[in-house]
Amino acid sequence: QKLKEMWDQAPTEPALAGKKIRLPGFVIPLERNKEEQVLEFLLVPYFGACIHTPPPPANQIVLVQPAKPLQGFRSMDTVWVRGTLRVARTGSPMGTSGYRLEAALIDRYVTPTK
Repeated sequence: QKLKEMWDQAPTEPALAGKKIRLPGFVIPLERNKEEQVLEFLLVPYFGACIHTPPPPANQIVLVQPAKPLQGFRSMDTVWVRGTLRVARTGSPMGTSGYRLEAALIDRYVTPTK
């Protein structure tokens, strides 16, 4: 319990607020509509995060609200998210996020070419 409390309060980086970012990660769906489209999800840094306890620290989790509902995405799918980062701590049953991306653009992850 003490570790969870410490990780939920992990410090965020204020200098990131308002920055345009592109970030890879894994999808943890939080909200779906009746068509099973993802309306909101947590972006986590490694496979299995939030499914197994404890979740990563809050400063490693981003709450993502896509610009449009996501069709065909499942838990642990790998994506790129793009948008303007906000510093905002939000609790959920799967973990506490330290950042938020609203109206984010989402792409399936493709390994960058060298």
